[in-house]
Amino acid sequence: MPEVSPSKAELRRQLLAHRQSISAEVRREWDIAIGRRVLAWWNANPVAVLGVYWPIRSEPDLRPFYDGLAARGARLALPLVAQVDAPLQFHAWQPGDTLIKDSYGVMVPADGAVVHPDALLIPCVGFNAGNIRLGYGGGFYDRTLASAARPLAVGVAYALARRDFPGDAHDVALDAIITETSPDRFAPLAR
Repeated sequence: MPEVSPSKAELRRQLLAHRQSISAEVRREWDIAIGRRVLAWWNANPVAVLGVYWPIRSEPDLRPFYDGLAARGARLALPLVAQVDAPLQFHAWQPGDTLIKDSYGVMVPADGAVVHPDALLIPCVGFNAGNIRLGYGGGFYDRTLASAARPLAVGVAYALARRDFPGDAHDVALDAIITETSPDRFAPLAR
């Protein structure tokens, strides 16, 4: 009998449990490796405005590297859910700016103008060989990437999140995925 692939909901549950089980020491080591690769990616792709994220649910924590990105000239922005079933809004933010919790419990800028990032760092629950991202199921990043003025999209995940799963019609492939095992050198991405 052929093996049945888990549903996306089941795969999401498995991957989140697996990610949560990573020890704090290993997570810190992997986060440093990912953060260094993000800096190397930005050096090859120095965009003016970079959408970043505030980690939740054991996502790779890149916060220590946001200072380095800002020091290199990146203007940073954090996502905000302005409306359900709409693309994300991004608000200008720099390390040290005041943050508040939104209705989802995510830290967002207390102030900050709406900006349109040239590239996004997008946390992934999972991803496949075609750079299709598995997120939390809300579709916020899918709607954001479906816009006509689509920014470069770079997924951020631990390598253990790579799985085989089919994409859906609404899924938008990411331009790159950065993990703790990604190469240390990056080529510029085409726009």
